[in-house]
Amino acid sequence: MERKKVMPKTKDGKRPRRAARPIRIPVTLPEVVDYKDIVSLKKFLSERGKFLGRRFTGVSAKGQRLLIEAIKRSRFLGLLPVGSSKRK
Repeated sequence: MERKKVMPKTKDGKRPRRAARPIRIPVTLPEVVDYKDIVSLKKFLSERGKFLGRRFTGVSAKGQRLLIEAIKRSRFLGLLPVGSSKRK
């Protein structure tokens, strides 16, 4: 029989709250996703060059697939960086 993990109480005797949900970034998908339009594609990348998920951008599944394909094409041509080497 396993025990449930209980959150430790703080000094005032209350349990700490859960972490907040990630903040959504309101980004609109352009009508035509073009791999040459670097300015709009950078909105869908994180600081380290990773794709932002649908939860953050609010794009549909079809739009997300089109975005990822366009980002990969622009990376292949050297228009966008592949990734960042900055690590803490």
